[in-house]
Amino acid sequence: MLLYVLESHGSSPGRQGFAMAVTASGTMEGSIGGGIMEHKFVELAKEKLQTQPSELSIRTQYHDKKAAQNQSGMICSGEQTILLYQLQSDDEPVVQAIVTCLDQHGNGLLSLSPSGIAFTDRVTPGFDFKFVRQSADEWVFQERLGYKNELFIIGGGHCALALSRLMSQMDFYIRLYDDRPDLHTVQLNDSVHEKITVKTYYDLTNLIPPGNNHYVVIMTFGYRTDDLAIRALLNRSFRYVGVLGSQTKIDTLFATYRDEGVSDEVLSQIHAPIGIPMHSQTPEEIAVSIAAQIIQVKNSFSSTGFTELTG
Repeated sequence: MLLYVLESHGSSPGRQGFAMAVTASGTMEGSIGGGIMEHKFVELAKEKLQTQPSELSIRTQYHDKKAAQNQSGMICSGEQTILLYQLQSDDEPVVQAIVTCLDQHGNGLLSLSPSGIAFTDRVTPGFDFKFVRQSADEWVFQERLGYKNELFIIGGGHCALALSRLMSQMDFYIRLYDDRPDLHTVQLNDSVHEKITVKTYYDLTNLIPPGNNHYVVIMTFGYRTDDLAIRALLNRSFRYVGVLGSQTKIDTLFATYRDEGVSDEVLSQIHAPIGIPMHSQTPEEIAVSIAAQIIQVKNSFSSTGFTELTG
């Protein structure tokens, strides 16, 4: 049984796109939000698989004990609408197409409707999720499958290694850039999807495209290479750009840019020094502070990141 959160509102633990699969024996993968609500739906899925013919149903759950009906058993407020769909043998080609697409790090469009499950490969829609319901029998949920965000890490040292390992657990396609292919930490880094060797960091101009779902972290081995990387990305619009370094180094860099005509408004959009302030010491602690800031920006609709840094 496929359990899918089609939409959610308020303080709902299961957000739109959360999904899980449950077998008749109780084996499961994924989550629709956890807690007593998830346990209830897992038991419901097992029961339906064991005793009832295949069916598709949509159920809205209210996280409020004062709700007149469809109480989830949780009190966090909000609500979520959950699809229960029993996969059929006819769905196997669709499932295999999805697996192949994800194995190849591709994108595609998943569609769920009263007709069942469908998938279109090599499609990158301009949205992550869409749910439209005219009636109980007329609705469609669509999701862009594949990585929804791209992380570009400039510099392959110890902090980059720690950040790669942490961010690989999230929904980011990760590329690592360095001009030292034989660097030990670059060779150790098996958490990124791509490693790109550059002759000079100024080559990043042609290697990193702008994008609202693009996140750039600059952490090269020195002041001059950081400067090259920053200059390579001038006039590009990203969701996030951060630069690793001491406040003194950042002040020196920014003073130069101001002298060259870059405005304070533009410079204020760069996260520098990078990361949420937490007095990080080790590469792992620094990685946590950076990851936290990236997630904060990703989940904030008001954040624009490194927009139009012009000089």
